[in-house]
Amino acid sequence: MRRAEVHLHGQLAGYLTQDEQGYTFAYAPAHLLTVGAEPVSLTLPLRPSPYVERVLFPFFDGLIPEGWLLEVAERNWKLNTRDRMGLLLACCRDCIGAVSIHPLETDEL
Repeated sequence: MRRAEVHLHGQLAGYLTQDEQGYTFAYAPAHLLTVGAEPVSLTLPLRPSPYVERVLFPFFDGLIPEGWLLEVAERNWKLNTRDRMGLLLACCRDCIGAVSIHPLETDEL
């Protein structure tokens, strides 16, 4: 199982988890209670129940670099192009835009 914190504008917004069943994204309860809270994506509106998919959510997949930058990441971190969660965890801590991904040890959540 692999987990990550999803930050929006530098603040914790939710958690992304990959396990043998697929992927789960859940908003942090504190984020949902924040006045003026925003969703991380229009495709993932605010709600207390988690989102569950067999494949990585398109929004998160879109954060992964492409082209030569992806090749550099694959070569430097020895990552497989098909390991989308691994690429997300390795490459998306400092993304362009409001969302960033921060890897968690499995016992931190």
